Amino acid sequence: MDVPAKRLFSVIVPVFNRPDEISDLLASLASQSDSGFETVIVEDGSTIPCREQCEAYAGRLSLKYFYKDNEGRSIARNYGMDRAGGDYFIFVDSDCILPPDYIARLREALGETPADCFGGPDAAHESFTDTQKAINYSMTSFLTTGGIRGGKVHMEKFTPRTFNMGFSRQVYEKVGGFREMFSEDIDMSTRIRLAGFSVMLFPDVAVYHKRRVDFRKFWRQVHVFGMSRITLQLLYPGSMKAVHWLPALFVIGAVAMIVWAFFWKWALVPLLIYILALWIWGMISTRSVKIGTMGVGAAMVQLCGYGTGFIRAYVWKIILGHGRDIDDEIARRKGK
Repeated sequence: MDVPAKRLFSVIVPVFNRPDEISDLLASLASQSDSGFETVIVEDGSTIPCREQCEAYAGRLSLKYFYKDNEGRSIARNYGMDRAGGDYFIFVDSDCILPPDYIARLREALGETPADCFGGPDAAHESFTDTQKAINYSMTSFLTTGGIRGGKVHMEKFTPRTFNMGFSRQVYEKVGGFREMFSEDIDMSTRIRLAGFSVMLFPDVAVYHKRRVDFRKFWRQVHVFGMSRITLQLLYPGSMKAVHWLPALFVIGAVAMIVWAFFWKWALVPLLIYILALWIWGMISTRSVKIGTMGVGAAMVQLCGYGTGFIRAYVWKIILGHGRDIDDEIARRKGK
């Protein structure tokens, strides 16, 4: 599968009430060194639309803008694919910024290592707030996620996520589109693998991802991630790996150590050593004492939020036998 210069990429972005963020994304797309792509913006029933922002780039980008009723981000992505003209569909979130060589690097990577489905990591841009940088550290550090979100060293087979994911038109024609559910990108990647297509990590094709702007919203997001991992296990038995249990084990272990500390003063030592490691590595990797310190807080929010969501869903769906089938899960829709 070669990827000549004429091969077109379609960058598909679902948007819901994010006019300011989409402006930053469009500016980064307009600055690409490789112009062999189109941009497909699908406004998913926004009450604060981004039509004006898109029209400002009409002369600088090959851009298609669509407004549709609100049905969820997965349906919006499918809507975009149905109207895209590219040979490859590239998905990024509206809160992403692309480096100016993103498309060029992707084309080069596909030329060197042909893949049906692919993805890359995310990082924090220098313009992001300290909170966003701290959250990025907690989501990308091997000490917290085991590198499963695109790290060069990782504990699990790479699964592309829709903040930086793509696949060929042939994949869409055979596998179909995204399902409106929590962790829809993991579900889609799993279905692609099961259909026999190749899935690759391109570690040098990264995006800048703003993520959540405060810890409260971050907690809600990762709590849902933890719950959705149980749904994915019910959909694909055997898909849950040891790394997925780690946040839940962290929560159980931390609670046990705190209780034990009332009876033995050294009980908290393992937890404190782990927190110290997070802090030191955070300062080194972010080159900031402040962000490294905030990164410890972000890591605690991430581990406890995901872990409690995982435990909650595991008890309800597996132990108590209330697991829902995919139709019920799709009916929940529109998870934040």
